[in-house]
Amino acid sequence: MPPIAAERMTPAQREAAKELTAGRRGAVYGPFVPALRSPELTRRLQKVGEYLRYEPALPPKLRELAILLVAREWTQDFEWDVHAPMAEGEGLDPDIISAIADGRRPSRLAADEALVYDFFVELQRFHSVGDATYSAAITTLGEQGVVDLVALIGYYATLAMIMNVARTPLPEGKAAVLRALPR
Repeated sequence: MPPIAAERMTPAQREAAKELTAGRRGAVYGPFVPALRSPELTRRLQKVGEYLRYEPALPPKLRELAILLVAREWTQDFEWDVHAPMAEGEGLDPDIISAIADGRRPSRLAADEALVYDFFVELQRFHSVGDATYSAAITTLGEQGVVDLVALIGYYATLAMIMNVARTPLPEGKAAVLRALPR
């Protein structure tokens, strides 16, 4: 789903595009290009995303780790391209980023990183988390942090699905990093 030319947008699409451009994102790009086909969803989705990306009760490094796990799970190179450099900038070890890109559990994770990794894997595999993981997450992240982590995973999975279905390309000059994982 390519970008919609401004002159072809409906009034609702123009309003949603204006909100995206005026907000922290500053432009309509990535998942919001296809999402704009549903302007009210786009408006609401971007508000949830603005909170989850910029203001959640999660430290930035853990937030970016969770986003990379989602991008890897969905083989979503646009998401990966945007967030891998952010993750490294927030202090996530490049070896961890490489292992996730390869579909491997990183060999060296700090306790809070291992918690987010395990939480993600359990949530994906079992659609819930075990008592031990839940208890550790509450202790480490607090209740709001746990809710924000679940919402962050769901939000970025939604974006990944939209982009995968819409065949969202990487920015010009960028190459795909993620190979399809065996299922």
